[in-house]
Amino acid sequence: MLPASAASLAVLAALLAWPVPALLSRARWPRRDPLVALVCWQALGLAGGLSIIGALLVHGLAPWGHSLPEATWSVLTGHPAAEAVRGDHWVALTLAAVLALELLGVLALSWVRTARARRRHRELLELVVRPSEELPDTRLLEHPAPVAFCIPGARPLLVLSSGMVAELDGDQLAAVVAHERAHLAEHHHLLLLPFLAWEAALPVLPAAGRAHSAVRALVEMRADDVALRSLTGPAPRRTLARAIVAAAGGAGGAGVPRGALAVTGGPTAARVVRLVEPPAPLPAAARWAALTAAGLLLLLPTALLLLPAL
Repeated sequence: MLPASAASLAVLAALLAWPVPALLSRARWPRRDPLVALVCWQALGLAGGLSIIGALLVHGLAPWGHSLPEATWSVLTGHPAAEAVRGDHWVALTLAAVLALELLGVLALSWVRTARARRRHRELLELVVRPSEELPDTRLLEHPAPVAFCIPGARPLLVLSSGMVAELDGDQLAAVVAHERAHLAEHHHLLLLPFLAWEAALPVLPAAGRAHSAVRALVEMRADDVALRSLTGPAPRRTLARAIVAAAGGAGGAGVPRGALAVTGGPTAARVVRLVEPPAPLPAAARWAALTAAGLLLLLPTALLLLPAL
């Protein structure tokens, strides 16, 4: 018989694998507060992984104890199983090990590949770019299309093309640079990495691709919001919107290195509409409710794994 905690974790994993991500990706409130929505997505992804692996471990180790800590301690100290160990227990343990190794392995591999690609592109770009005299910490690339992107990492690189400089006025260029600096300051590449790995590890799971797309859109909206704080023109929202339209119309994502974050990232049309017609801010009560839900979402699988031992 499946232990109650394992059954509960399996039900939670099923909910977090499809209906909950589907509902969150279709919700309209995240565009009102991308930062809170990003916290919810991170909690959802981590809770989902804990739930599915925890369900398999709790069932597989059930003959050794009534909780995961008790069973793990019994195995580590060499205590014999209190109940008969059946084939389904070994299957669950094997699946848990395979899934954990795949998720962690793909995450590590994605990190290494992305870091390697960024380092290679950075080294190549440093051979052809030149420092900007007008914009501090910004490099100029001779390229006719309007392109702007940043390469995060230990030595971040913020690049504007000559086409971008020629296409935009001073306020619009400042808006683009502020957007890219927001990506670097808040380390948005780290928020994207788990969902990139999730999609690579579980390509047959629709929620994985949906989550990756949603998080990509949210980090761009968040960068827009942070950029607006530093803009001083008469209409900063329209200034940034015009810059996004100009960049998207000239090149879209062409010329942007793999692993970089570009001003044309995410759904540009939705971002422009959001800038020109800003939604009402999320009320404080709703913000705290969403953050509390994210915290509880992380606590629930942890409690199901540990509480039977108390």
